[in-house]
Amino acid sequence: MTVIEKPMPIAAGPQIWPLGVKAYHALGELGLIPEKTELLYGQIFRKMPKSPFHVYLVQFLLELLRAAVPQAFIVRTEQPITCADSEPEPDLSVVHGRIPDFREAHPATAELVVEICVSTHEYDRSKLRAYAGAGVKEVWLVLGPENQIEVHRQPQGERYAESCVHGPGGTVTSAMVPSFTVDLARLFAA
Repeated sequence: MTVIEKPMPIAAGPQIWPLGVKAYHALGELGLIPEKTELLYGQIFRKMPKSPFHVYLVQFLLELLRAAVPQAFIVRTEQPITCADSEPEPDLSVVHGRIPDFREAHPATAELVVEICVSTHEYDRSKLRAYAGAGVKEVWLVLGPENQIEVHRQPQGERYAESCVHGPGGTVTSAMVPSFTVDLARLFAA
């Protein structure tokens, strides 16, 4: 008697193979990862092109941040933060240390992260879990079309215990960089 084995069923849909941070770096060094990408939760995402409004908001906030940050900290623009299974590149981040401290490795956390959300609200919101897990103390989502800033503080595991929305109008002051205050009417002035 001949036994015919049934073939293994093929899983429906695409298979996803998660990618770790070390593999992401190795593939990037070999030129096998396209530029303008970021690693989130083991998957590579292409970053969106930046509109003039997005660039304006980054530049406006960058100038304010650089003037407000104490000497023991640096302001980074679109530079990686290495998390457990992610390596997002926030529009702005304030990290403790000096530039030479990050010659061999990206920072693993930040005091403050700012993401500009002109057309990528849900994508940027999806990074909150990675930021909280890495102990980023404060995250601002600058909601351009709404003229608002969504603030997340007090990381606990993979979420933030405190979240609130400011604006339109009024001011927002960072808890982690107390000399960093943003006048929303001025930031979003047409």
